[in-house]
Amino acid sequence: MKKKNNWKKMLTLAVLGATMAWGTAGMTAEAATADKAGANVQAAADTKMQEESNLKLTKEWDKVFPESKEVTHKKVTFHNRYGIELAADLYAPKKITGKLAAVAVSGPFGAVKEQSSGLYAQELAKRGFLTIAFDPSFTGESGGVNGVRNMASPDINTEDFSAAVDFLANEKDVDPNRIGILGICGWGGMALNAAANDTRIKATVTSTMYDMSRVTANGYFDYDKDSATIKKERMANRKALNAQRTEDYRAGTYKRAGGVVDPLPADAPQFVKDYYAYYKTKRGYHPRSLNSNEGWNATSALSFMNMPLLTYADEIESAVLVIHGEKAHSRYFSEDAFKKLKGENKELLIIPGANHTDLYDNMKKIPFDKITSFFHQYLK
Repeated sequence: MKKKNNWKKMLTLAVLGATMAWGTAGMTAEAATADKAGANVQAAADTKMQEESNLKLTKEWDKVFPESKEVTHKKVTFHNRYGIELAADLYAPKKITGKLAAVAVSGPFGAVKEQSSGLYAQELAKRGFLTIAFDPSFTGESGGVNGVRNMASPDINTEDFSAAVDFLANEKDVDPNRIGILGICGWGGMALNAAANDTRIKATVTSTMYDMSRVTANGYFDYDKDSATIKKERMANRKALNAQRTEDYRAGTYKRAGGVVDPLPADAPQFVKDYYAYYKTKRGYHPRSLNSNEGWNATSALSFMNMPLLTYADEIESAVLVIHGEKAHSRYFSEDAFKKLKGENKELLIIPGANHTDLYDNMKKIPFDKITSFFHQYLK
């Protein structure tokens, strides 16, 4: 793809614009073997969660996809290790027999649980899993610290996945030894980072994955540049973003990076047009989505430049399924990440004809049968 100079700044901004858990007190050995005691602990935890939650959660169905009558749905909240309260939608089969395998879903980067992650979670619940789709820290209906919003962090957002595992491991209908995660787009990289760190995660699926640290540090299509050029551009970005920190502190607010470009220029690359078709139209627009609106805080990019997400991907011992579209501009992220994975329980699946955003919501191209069989195989 030929890239025009007037798109360099826009693509840099598009990197950021497009794309303590409850119940631990009851997990003693005795509680684990006593269903009645476990149910009491769970009921107490649920009550405590609702009483202490400071989040304002919507009651109506405000997803960009239709509600399924085949599953139950409710709002839940939980905390990560940093004390940030996260909001999630919990989906479960209507008839539950015994303990279920569970899957936590998040992404794409800059989206909310009412978009793609909720679609995935609801569909997997129809197929027998208990699932949650959660808003990462500082986004959507989830909380933050001191009112900060729209901030991304490779550490905190990786922790968000582990916090979701904390929550699921203490749900009364979940087998804590059968928990998986699924990350879409930028949350695919976060999911792999979580899988490398959290041994409770037994299976991981990434769909249309972005390596956010790589694209933030090197820009799109880094393979088109020499190392000296990349280093020069990275230093220029550091200088600009650190200058923005000074301005943000002086102003007492944060400059936003901008969501998906709007109006859409006629000479926009095809993948930007694809983002627009999802985030800026009825198909996927949501008022709480960063990508649909003003994007991340610009200075979110700083931490991703210096903290490579996939450093220890080769140490993941649990199962991983990496899914990407054949025609996706981002395909190289998944292929290169897969090369780092070790073991026979790793698989790369390329979907013929699919572009990046097809795997957000195209039910004919998202390989749910394969995802289901993968989770059944490794969450048993």
